[in-house]
Amino acid sequence: MYKYNDFDAAFLAERNAQFRAQVERRVDGSLTEDEFKPLRLMNGLYLQLHAYMLRVAIPYGTLNSAQMNQLALLAEKWDKGYGHFTTRQNIQYNWPKLSDVPDMLDALAEVGMHAIQTSGNTIRNVTADHFAGAAADELEDPRPVAELIRQWSTDHPEFQFMGRKFKIAVSGASNDRAVLKAHDLAVRIVQNDAGETGYQIIVGGGLGRTPMIGKVLNDFLPRADLLPYIEAVVSVWNQIGRRDNKYKARIKITVHEHGIDDIRERVDARFALIRPAFAGFDQQLFEEIKAHFATPAFKAAGTEAYDAAYEADPVFRAWADTNLEAHKAEGHAIATISIKKHGATPGDATAEQMRVMADLAQEFAYDELRISHEQNVILPHVHKNDLPAIHARLKAHGLATANIGLISDIIACPGMDYCALATARSIPVAEQLAVRFDELKIEHDIGHLQIKISGCINACGHHHVGHIGILGLDRAGVENYQITLGGDATWSAAIGERAGPGFAYDEIVPAVERIVDAYLAIRANEDETFLETYRRTGMAPFKAALYPEAQKKVA
Repeated sequence: MYKYNDFDAAFLAERNAQFRAQVERRVDGSLTEDEFKPLRLMNGLYLQLHAYMLRVAIPYGTLNSAQMNQLALLAEKWDKGYGHFTTRQNIQYNWPKLSDVPDMLDALAEVGMHAIQTSGNTIRNVTADHFAGAAADELEDPRPVAELIRQWSTDHPEFQFMGRKFKIAVSGASNDRAVLKAHDLAVRIVQNDAGETGYQIIVGGGLGRTPMIGKVLNDFLPRADLLPYIEAVVSVWNQIGRRDNKYKARIKITVHEHGIDDIRERVDARFALIRPAFAGFDQQLFEEIKAHFATPAFKAAGTEAYDAAYEADPVFRAWADTNLEAHKAEGHAIATISIKKHGATPGDATAEQMRVMADLAQEFAYDELRISHEQNVILPHVHKNDLPAIHARLKAHGLATANIGLISDIIACPGMDYCALATARSIPVAEQLAVRFDELKIEHDIGHLQIKISGCINACGHHHVGHIGILGLDRAGVENYQITLGGDATWSAAIGERAGPGFAYDEIVPAVERIVDAYLAIRANEDETFLETYRRTGMAPFKAALYPEAQKKVA
């Protein structure tokens, strides 16, 4: 993983000292909240319902044990003992005191971390496939590309005060685990017919009040053209994007209004102008960055201990079947740690749990961890013989829930419990759903089913691309939950279809249960997933299950 050099350290020290002075001026009244707002947003500090919230960047979701331990320290020393992992691979602290934030930033800098560009109308934290560098289906590790983009975008003078935020994701695998088509811009590492490696560029994706699926802007971009091409894209959007209405200021609206062909023509013209200015320096930097992402020296051993535990322990076997994925190295696996124990807040991890995961990474996983946009934590490189010991440690700390990809592995935004923008609660709904389906003991029978919940139209919970999406809204002062079905966050990306009228807070869990019952009754066989069933049958059988009274009236 990338290690900060002297320049990085000096930059962070100067930036943090500057913000410390700004905080002091806010505390003593020299700055009003309106004057302070753009300054704090440049450093990842929000003002939520009850307190300030600090959002810390975890670029492309990669951490080492020292960094995870430092995140635990922040939670314990300056918050309420926990942090919240987000759908952009960041971590949020919901209860810091304003006067403590500079100390928190200095503590982050000690381990090469920061909160820069995790908020504001700028290029946000670059995300990536959370299995990067480990996945068996990967063409190339995308994290060097993500780091190159991070370095280029950090404090880029042209892109600090744009019309709206701009989100970038990168992947190098055949399976999309980074929700590429829901981003403002996505980079997919590909090979052309000649066997050359380059990039497919996708633009104009996004969720929120106007959800759209990204479109291919360039099918194959040569390696040397990546950074100037991305700069051309952002520059064109920054010039012609809407600024009269913040809800229409995202690049998805610009692409929609101008058309992809017009955008491509403008980007190509801008690219031709700025390409010479890069003069190959970006490629020199890229080669230096790649050296930081060398593959670990994987140990060679048999898998006898794993095989024995798998045969003898049904609890371990259930966890292994659900939470492990294929690794590119023989004898290894990718282990996802669920931080969604039934009834727990999705994405929340205590300081103690963070330290447990840090210790496991250092002892068993080549000192690497990943945060997924699905709000879980990954040990990307684990030898199979170490998995029984890892599982035992996880189990002792409430981290061994075998539910990855199942109905209780719910993505949920903080909702009205924390967020000043939210219009309904998300966390309690997620907790109740997880508990209910655990009580029914049918999670594994249901199979792969993704529920995603947002507490407002901004869609931070990605509800539009959930197999079952839930959107909480305010209807005359009462919480009302709309359901969408058939969303998809993979290469076959799709926006879910609204089922019909919304449900009250105390009706939403029974409504989801009726959807699941309908699915189990009509699926072609036990191997047909919920999404496959929905695509085969359409909305009708699920609508009938959701609104039985309406069906009686029709009859």
